[in-house]
Amino acid sequence: MSLADSDRELVVEELGREPTPAEAALFENLWSEHCAYRSSRPLLSAFDSEGERVVVGPGDDAAVVALPDPETGESGDTYVTLGIESHNHPSYVDPFDGAATGVGGIVRDTLSMGAYPIALADSLYFGEFDREHSRYLLEGVVEGISHYGNCIGVPTVAGSVDFHPDYEGNPLVNVACVGLTDEERLVTAVAQEPGNKLVLVGNATGRDGLGGASFASEDLAEDAETEDRPAVQVGDPYAEKLLIEANEVLVEESLVESARDLGAAGLGGASSELVAKGGLGAEIELERVHQREPNMNALEILLAESQERMCYEVEPGNVDRVREIAERFDLGCSVIGEVTDGNYTCTFNGDTVVDVDAEFLGEGAPMNDLPAEEPTQPETDLPDADLEEVFETVVSSPNTASKRWVYRQYDHEVGVRTSVGPGDDAAIVAIREAETGLAISSGAAPNWTSTAPYEGARAIALENATNVAAKGATPLAAVDCLNGGNPEKPDVYGGFTAIVDGLAEMCAELSTPVVGGNVSLYNDSVAGPIPPTPTLALVGTKAGYDAPPLSVEPEGTLLLAGDRGLEDDEFRLGGSEFLAQFDGSDRFPALPEEPAALVETVADVANAGSTLAVHDVSHGGLAVALAEMITETAGLEVTVPVDDPTGALFHEQPGRALIQTDDPDAVREAFDGVAPIRELGTATADGRLTVRDADGELFGVDAAAVADWRAIIERELR
Repeated sequence: MSLADSDRELVVEELGREPTPAEAALFENLWSEHCAYRSSRPLLSAFDSEGERVVVGPGDDAAVVALPDPETGESGDTYVTLGIESHNHPSYVDPFDGAATGVGGIVRDTLSMGAYPIALADSLYFGEFDREHSRYLLEGVVEGISHYGNCIGVPTVAGSVDFHPDYEGNPLVNVACVGLTDEERLVTAVAQEPGNKLVLVGNATGRDGLGGASFASEDLAEDAETEDRPAVQVGDPYAEKLLIEANEVLVEESLVESARDLGAAGLGGASSELVAKGGLGAEIELERVHQREPNMNALEILLAESQERMCYEVEPGNVDRVREIAERFDLGCSVIGEVTDGNYTCTFNGDTVVDVDAEFLGEGAPMNDLPAEEPTQPETDLPDADLEEVFETVVSSPNTASKRWVYRQYDHEVGVRTSVGPGDDAAIVAIREAETGLAISSGAAPNWTSTAPYEGARAIALENATNVAAKGATPLAAVDCLNGGNPEKPDVYGGFTAIVDGLAEMCAELSTPVVGGNVSLYNDSVAGPIPPTPTLALVGTKAGYDAPPLSVEPEGTLLLAGDRGLEDDEFRLGGSEFLAQFDGSDRFPALPEEPAALVETVADVANAGSTLAVHDVSHGGLAVALAEMITETAGLEVTVPVDDPTGALFHEQPGRALIQTDDPDAVREAFDGVAPIRELGTATADGRLTVRDADGELFGVDAAAVADWRAIIERELR
């Protein structure tokens, strides 16, 4: 770890002296891209993070949003917390521990708000599936997430998995967590009062994870898997489970004034940020920190990112009770110092090793003013391929195939709140405290944003909103994880700027505040930069916990809502899996003109008593969505009445939904003036998908063949 010369000059000017080694290391980590958002913060004001339901917005460990009161529809006193984090570089170096500790970190972010974690969503991105190294990373990451999440008893209910060649040298692991709290339990990371004690609760501090924040703020080197292993944290989910339950008791007994979990930059990051947010300082005695390794020095104690640790601000009279609770749950507990109205100071065996202004430490990093090259969309170069071959290839692509192999390793039912689990458009968890179903969708689309960063990011927001609408929910709020390559490259920074603008614009159009998030840059390696990847975790609400299924019944009419291409028989295939598989290019499709009205209408129709099934249409296009809806006992006969059936079946414009209904006239009336609606055909009892155009049958396939094609991941990794 070393502080950049330009940053050292600023520090020296502020302090009036050279920084101590511990101060230099602390500034280097807290002023890193990972912590200070030096290249991205100037862009983030594009997001609308306010709204009548927003209780705590960006800047804390997690956001807090009020659920609607089931009787009045106004903001109620039941809150959910939303947070999302990346653990990309650690998951490349050590996929199991890197992914596992990513789960642990976002769960502790939830705890620090006084919330109990109730659901996880993971969005994962790897190199091409047929590469041995990609499979190694996939298997390790999924095992790490499942082990940690299953052990702590928090269900993983939603997420996504994507494969793209540009993730080969740098996979992405983005994990979101939803927690449950209320007005009385709410805690923030704002220190309250000088004289209160700072108490460290949880695992003992070791030397693991040293320099993790700075490691996450640089490109991955060719030897990263061996040389950067010490920067990866090691998780202990059983200790985390004890910490979850201990935190619950502390919150219930109102013993916590403020809290911060120990993540990036360890104790130094958590404690300094906590007091800085309150405009205060601290006096910390580092030797008081309970340690698991001998002869640790001040810098190691300050910056180690050992897991399963929380920093609490506690009134002096409550310290003994906090210690009793920690002992009850077999957790370490150290009173390491107190809140002051002066500087942030740390001593070690009587020697002062840190003495700085906390606000300067947290907010003093200069922002980068980087050149950005505006991205352009590709020219049209469409391949000529046999339609039946295209259908089988796209349906069996790892990107559009079933992710059952992944989510079957997760316990998605623990906690008995899961009403709709993984494998559907969105999950639904029951918030019985508010008689509300909370729908959760999470993901991005690297094919879209590599083709057209701005348009693709807009599409990602709309697709996630359509996912929750397909389950009858309307969007409430979202958090994002903005992943990019090296921002010092103008083309990379231009693409990153475009995904920020696109995501922000569509979320605003959908009246969905983006209440928090994470930025991960320098996802670059010897293989090159990743595609700009804006993961969005979006939640919506509905009355009750039931939702229409994704699969069709052997009766009823099938309609397609929202497809702009059907209006003029003109389809853009840019960003589609079809072009990725058959080596072509095109512009990205135009999105619906009234996205908010479309989403609201889909949700209304999904909740209608005559609706039999609803399915979002996006990745893989209409063909894949149709294939996903059939079962061995229910099939579909559909007609695509256009001159370009390939375009109609495989373009990936989001904001579309397939609706099976007993009352097609009511569905047409609902979408009148909102979005185009087209009848495609009817359901059958033969378990077969038959697709025709005006001239006759284009292809037909039975459910067993589709299931076999879609099982490629499970078959290859069994």
